[in-house]
Amino acid sequence: MSLIFVKTKISFKKRYLLLFVIPMVSILLLWTNEFHHLFYLEYSTDFASTKFGKYFNVHYIYTYVMFGISLIVLIQYAIKNSGFFSRPALLIFLGALIPIVTNVIGIIGIIPMSIYITPITFTFTVFCLMLAMFKFDLLKVSPIALQRIVDRISDSYIVLNENNEISDFNKTFINTFKKDDSIRGKALIDIFEDENLILKIQNNIEKVKNNNKTENFELYIDYIKKYFNIEITSIIAKDAFLGILVLFKDVTQHIKDMQNIENNRDLLIEQERLASLGQMIGGIAHNLKTPIMSISGAAEGIQDLIKEYDLSIDDPEVNSQDHHEIAKEMDGWVEKIKTHTEYMSDVISAVKGQAVVLSNEESISFTILELVKRVDILMKHELKNAIIYLNIIMKANENLEIKGDVNSLVQIVNNMISNSIQAYNGKKEQNVDLIVETKNNNLLITIKDYAGGLPEKVQKKLFKEMITTKGKNGTGLGLYMSYSTIKARFSGNITYKTEQGKGTEFTIEIPI
Repeated sequence: MSLIFVKTKISFKKRYLLLFVIPMVSILLLWTNEFHHLFYLEYSTDFASTKFGKYFNVHYIYTYVMFGISLIVLIQYAIKNSGFFSRPALLIFLGALIPIVTNVIGIIGIIPMSIYITPITFTFTVFCLMLAMFKFDLLKVSPIALQRIVDRISDSYIVLNENNEISDFNKTFINTFKKDDSIRGKALIDIFEDENLILKIQNNIEKVKNNNKTENFELYIDYIKKYFNIEITSIIAKDAFLGILVLFKDVTQHIKDMQNIENNRDLLIEQERLASLGQMIGGIAHNLKTPIMSISGAAEGIQDLIKEYDLSIDDPEVNSQDHHEIAKEMDGWVEKIKTHTEYMSDVISAVKGQAVVLSNEESISFTILELVKRVDILMKHELKNAIIYLNIIMKANENLEIKGDVNSLVQIVNNMISNSIQAYNGKKEQNVDLIVETKNNNLLITIKDYAGGLPEKVQKKLFKEMITTKGKNGTGLGLYMSYSTIKARFSGNITYKTEQGKGTEFTIEIPI
């Protein structure tokens, strides 16, 4: 019994049968006239007049050795798990100690002893065991070690029996709902002050009884000022109904964080945008440096041609054909300057657009070509540094107009391309596909990488909360806000597909 108690599960092993050898031999000797003298030479109700046979010492020593080992096992277990005697272990210890002490002092002769003393003292043992079992749940499903674990988890839980009465709970529940340990056996109405909570639990219990379904709902419990995600599940083992588990997950802080994010949504998006803009500055400087140098070179070329033309005015050897050639060269330089200034204008417009404050809610339109052009300009430097190739696959009419703020959409697409670049984790010469197409009167913008896919734990939280695969180098704010912006400002949606070892694609879907 001590071994079963300490191992925290009810299981009887075949080798335990060896423990019964000596007790069975004792019974056989006592039941046979031929051999009972090995146990008793002379038997009397007066213990002092009883004379024992040789086998009695074997039985006697074995019995008390077993008692001793049992007590040592229980004491070690109690100290290891509780630091002091748990009540069930203490009751077993006390129950075993009473007959041991009584018999030892009787045999030694300290007190006169009747043969009836032993069964009487074992009555106390039985009483202590019954008290440990029924009062202090000696044989309950959750042993001491498990109870210590569940008492320390942050979620509260209760277990209800078939009558919807509480049969088990953890310490977190007691602390959270400010109750005491006397709630076992009470009904829901006796422990909860919120009628709406009681009704919701009862309704969901009916849905999960006798099946493996889990029902959950979110509820604010006013009298303790907390938000909970409440899960209700049947406990079924081998087709037998054991009870109902009601799990209370405290999501108060999460709800407050989400409310805070929503309240500061515009500010957070603006901060994210400015942070992205700061990262772009290096790229913009690089993008502008080349055309500026080209314009400077073109200006010097034109200046040389002007000097050449000025000297040729009074030169009789210079004919009209020479004048036309000089003019043609000047025109060529001017065309190059125009090309470079147009490119610089596009870069400046793209950057200026990304720097616009979010208070500007003006509903405007943009073409697909304008969107792709800005994305290409702003991402060029980051792609070049990472040695990642952006494949733009256009399957839609470039001149198709979309209603909305192009700057917000550019930021979202850029954020997703940046995520794809970072997903390669430094691997060079990889591809990111930007696919633009129309389907069912929707514009579909797909950003696809081949970096290895998203972990399952990230997939479960995607778009529901801020989640990142970048560890301390990321906040998860970009994708979360991108989803919110597409929903709120474009009446669209973002979906994803991912496959471990192959890659991930995000698709932005916007009504045309």
